[in-house]
Amino acid sequence: MISLRKAQDRGHAEHGWLDSWHSFSFADYYDPAHMGVGNLRVINEDRVAPGSGFGTHGHRDMEIVSYVLDGALAHQDSMGNGQAGGAEAGKSAGVILPGDVQRMSAGSGVLHSEFNHAQDRETHFLQIWILPRHRGIEPGYEQKHFDAAAKRGRLRLIASPDGADGSLTVHADASIRAGLFDGDEAAELALPPGRLAYVHVARGRVRVNGQALAAGDALTLSAEPLLRLDQGQNAEVLVFDLAPQ
Repeated sequence: MISLRKAQDRGHAEHGWLDSWHSFSFADYYDPAHMGVGNLRVINEDRVAPGSGFGTHGHRDMEIVSYVLDGALAHQDSMGNGQAGGAEAGKSAGVILPGDVQRMSAGSGVLHSEFNHAQDRETHFLQIWILPRHRGIEPGYEQKHFDAAAKRGRLRLIASPDGADGSLTVHADASIRAGLFDGDEAAELALPPGRLAYVHVARGRVRVNGQALAAGDALTLSAEPLLRLDQGQNAEVLVFDLAPQ
């Protein structure tokens, strides 16, 4: 079974400094028909105005993945990432650029902030939340870069439960792949029985299992043996392999 969700059907919040589209129920947007897919709970497409950002706030028991499309996102947290001297202390500098993927395990509790320090350019990124396997784990942070060549015409694994193929390690029964598709480029992915697949088009246009999708559109696939992406037009796509809930 394949279910389509168009970009314009998502929840929308405009806060002046933040323009956010919610794929699933989030904050003041509530739709009981769209609470998530499997253990995937949040995909927010956020545009942060120059010189603005999210002040320090807390999270618990969630795997949070940030995927930057344009601009830069500066991250600081209570684990020391992004703090002055944090990199020298073996921590991450905490600035996320296009091609970078960040994973923060909130676990037993973490405080963090995210900010666009540029004065002349907005930051465009996807904020993704996935339910962890276990509650109360030690908070953690990881950041890696996946260049365009690694994603060109293929679905590059960027996050997985065991950090396979150089991907980020998420403490959840889920994996994420990212791909860039244009012209004749195409990719196929076998879908394991009993799993859910979720395809989110971050930008551009692409055909997924015969359906034409544009930026912000998404497909949920259940009991489908194969995923095929083709006929891309400057497309950037994320594909999630998820545990049913």
